[in-house]
Amino acid sequence: MSAPESVTDFPKIILRKSAATAFSAAVPPLLQKLYGARGVLSDSEIETGLEQLPKPEMKGLAEASRLLADAIQTQKRLLIVGDFDCDGATSTCVGLLGLRALGAAYVDYLVPNRFEFGYGLTPEIVAVAAERQPDLIVTVDNGISSIEGVAAAAKLGIPVLVTDHHLPGDALPDAAAIVNPNQHGCTFPAKSLAGVGVMFYVLLALRTELRARAWFSDARPEANLAELLDLVALGTVADVVPLEQTNRVLVTQGLRRIRAGRCRPGIKALLRVAGKDASRLVAADMGFAIGPRLNAAGRLDDISLGIRCLLTDDEDVALNLAAELDDLNRERRAIEQSMKDDAMRVLSHLQLDASNIPNGICLYDPTWHQGVVGILASRIKDRYYRPVIAFADADDDEMKGSARSIPGLHLRDALDLLAKRHPGLLNKFGGHAMAAGLSLAKADYLRFVDAFDAIVAELTTEEQLTAAVHSDGELQPEDFSIEHAELLRSAGPWGQNFPEPKFHGCFRLVQQRIVGERHLKMVLAPISAAGDAGQHIIDAIAFNIDTAQWPNPQAEQVKLIYKLDSNLFRERLSVQLLVDHIQALTD
Repeated sequence: MSAPESVTDFPKIILRKSAATAFSAAVPPLLQKLYGARGVLSDSEIETGLEQLPKPEMKGLAEASRLLADAIQTQKRLLIVGDFDCDGATSTCVGLLGLRALGAAYVDYLVPNRFEFGYGLTPEIVAVAAERQPDLIVTVDNGISSIEGVAAAAKLGIPVLVTDHHLPGDALPDAAAIVNPNQHGCTFPAKSLAGVGVMFYVLLALRTELRARAWFSDARPEANLAELLDLVALGTVADVVPLEQTNRVLVTQGLRRIRAGRCRPGIKALLRVAGKDASRLVAADMGFAIGPRLNAAGRLDDISLGIRCLLTDDEDVALNLAAELDDLNRERRAIEQSMKDDAMRVLSHLQLDASNIPNGICLYDPTWHQGVVGILASRIKDRYYRPVIAFADADDDEMKGSARSIPGLHLRDALDLLAKRHPGLLNKFGGHAMAAGLSLAKADYLRFVDAFDAIVAELTTEEQLTAAVHSDGELQPEDFSIEHAELLRSAGPWGQNFPEPKFHGCFRLVQQRIVGERHLKMVLAPISAAGDAGQHIIDAIAFNIDTAQWPNPQAEQVKLIYKLDSNLFRERLSVQLLVDHIQALTD
């Protein structure tokens, strides 16, 4: 996270309030407070053993497991059709590895290239899939909106099993079976599963069905599906789905396998090229180190490169593929920075401030890379604290946009309302509360800009459009201990809707310097409640700082919003603050 660059500068701080909890004395008081502020109130809610997973009783699971069991027992040809992001890649791998482990003799995968086919099971990708002569198509992380694609497959005599987690529209595809916890009538409690989590549950149900059919034997032993949890954890974190208890269980179990070295060679290789110590891995590392390298393949080239990295059993091959993915990620970062510079030039000319900033920001440049506009939208959203849609050319007549939202505005619902108010304005749209994709005619862009701004204005309040950060309070100098830092690292996994603890406070700035081109390395002294800065000093770092503002030789004290972390360097653990926002204090 960069230092503040928004029109509101240093964000408003909202103090988290902890609800009354019923934890046992085994849970440290600090964690009781932090958990209570996140709506987790008892020991049972922080349990992360596999026995905490809800039973595989999702709508459509029974039909799906019978369909797959029949196909496996009769040696039908299965084809997985995935998506071109990290969740899609891990879903594809979990589906492929799991089905093979359960006895599927013929199973392959196909992921649409985003630049040739776009998202989902389209009629065009069905035509490509048909060349492989599958007996059954299984979608992962897509399909719930693929009405035309499923119909095209049916005309060719190919049934489709849809596994997805995206929100359904008013109509559903006429598939052989649909497994999606968010479809109407599904009572499964864990609505926030990622696509990879849905596929994992399909495999659990399939194993139960095959067990009932006496499929397993000494010659064909029952598969241990827990071996797939490293991939499930990676896809879950990278897709930024809410980490309610079911997802926390899946992520925790996957993290334990990775830390113990019992994970795919591809994950080990990606951690190596990212410079991460697997034994100290936390959920954020999967989101910021592994996920972007896999996503880079789908954004710039072909996600199948990432899938091959995750599927291979050869460590040397995995390392070579991980190096290619790392190169692509470096290229992606360069493209992203160039696009961000373009966007900031446009926005700076508008001289935006709190009085004239749009409710919803739309940006378009015909030279922008279609695969990177989502990241650009996220960066601009962070800066201006507004829902943002960044557009790039799809072809001569159509443009594609990637949207990112702020808390309080459900993007997919907003686009659905916009589409109903302005029939024909959108060609396609879909997504989640915080992220969505859409396409429209270039000729309709300006009309869309006005319509989107009006919808955001209608659905949000002034308070929701004001940059704010929730803080867990201020720490005192004695709290900056390695014991507390390690406690917080082990208390997760932290993530979406179960945020990593953040604190705020003032510090004496002892040293400051730029490292790695854009990162501000600092040495700080905590200031006590009495206003005194003691002799205790702490390292801190703020990533991707505005180098026009920092280092600041005039700053003697700073106000920070930060995370308390630990850093392992040359076999020595020390406290380190990860700074999200920084403000120089003046007399």
